[in-house]
Amino acid sequence: MSRLEATTLVLLVCVAAPLKHILDWPIASRLLGPIHGLVFLAYVWTVLQTVSMGGWSVREGVRLIAVACIPFAGFFNIAWLRRKARALSIATAGSAR
Repeated sequence: MSRLEATTLVLLVCVAAPLKHILDWPIASRLLGPIHGLVFLAYVWTVLQTVSMGGWSVREGVRLIAVACIPFAGFFNIAWLRRKARALSIATAGSAR
């Protein structure tokens, strides 16, 4: 979900906005704006659900949402998300024994 949110933000900021302002072609922003908005809302919902299920702190949830507001940051966040998910799966596997 982080990758999808980051991709739509980058497309909106780096493609649609320049097309709108430089080439006077607003259709890209009209299309990508709502798409990114829906993806962002789904991302925030996913973060809230993940934090509420436990294993993730509120601070980590705030970090995930804050990073989603910075173009390209979501891509750099993926490695951290993988490490966190791996640590949680190891902890879960260890407690199941």
